[in-house]
Amino acid sequence: MIVDVHAHWGPWFFTMDVAEANRATMDRYGIDVSIVSATEAVIYDAASGNRALAAWLAGTDRHYGYVTVNPRRPADAERDLDEYLPTGRFVGVKIHTDYTGSPVTSPQLREALALVASRGVPALVHTWGPSVLDLAQVCLDTPGLRVIAGHMGADGFRYAIEAAAACDRLYLEPCYSHAPAGRIAAVVAGVEQDRLLFGTDSTLIDPASAFGAVAAANLSPEAAEAIAWRNAVRLFSLDITA
Repeated sequence: MIVDVHAHWGPWFFTMDVAEANRATMDRYGIDVSIVSATEAVIYDAASGNRALAAWLAGTDRHYGYVTVNPRRPADAERDLDEYLPTGRFVGVKIHTDYTGSPVTSPQLREALALVASRGVPALVHTWGPSVLDLAQVCLDTPGLRVIAGHMGADGFRYAIEAAAACDRLYLEPCYSHAPAGRIAAVVAGVEQDRLLFGTDSTLIDPASAFGAVAAANLSPEAAEAIAWRNAVRLFSLDITA
């Protein structure tokens, strides 16, 4: 069983049939379930993208959705959370700090994450470099908030280890367009096993990158299973079994 907690649905800046690519990619790598955000919602219009994703999710049983939130449009965010979370097809929130111009240290991001915490679902937040440390602090300051550090800081993975030690409600997922030697192994050695997840950034990045990086870490069978799906099922309260 594999649950990909960082995937996308919808067209990028280039020509491709992303819906079909998503399914074909899952089949090729043995990914059973993906939690996806709408590309349109992340890079352009959150409301429109969330609406399109909701319609698409109604026809698939292998995907769950993230409600994408733009911290600079709080009224839209609250409306979409109230509309889509009760459907059961959306299990978390996606926030991209760069595309929305809302760094982790901004008041807009803090307020958005407080809103997420009030809804009782996890948030996948884009992190890069030391921003993962700022995310840990926001999590500590926000009662009940559970956050996933997307890319686990990318090249700042050592900051991610420090961030996870600081906040036990911060989770890490590994997708990254590069594969530095020892990155996954270092994180697994330094972070509690139950707070590590698996993500690929598909369909933007081929899952081979994440699969290869995890394979190179030579995980124990117990750790591999926890990261592949058990931790995600627990965090998102998914109704699936191996």
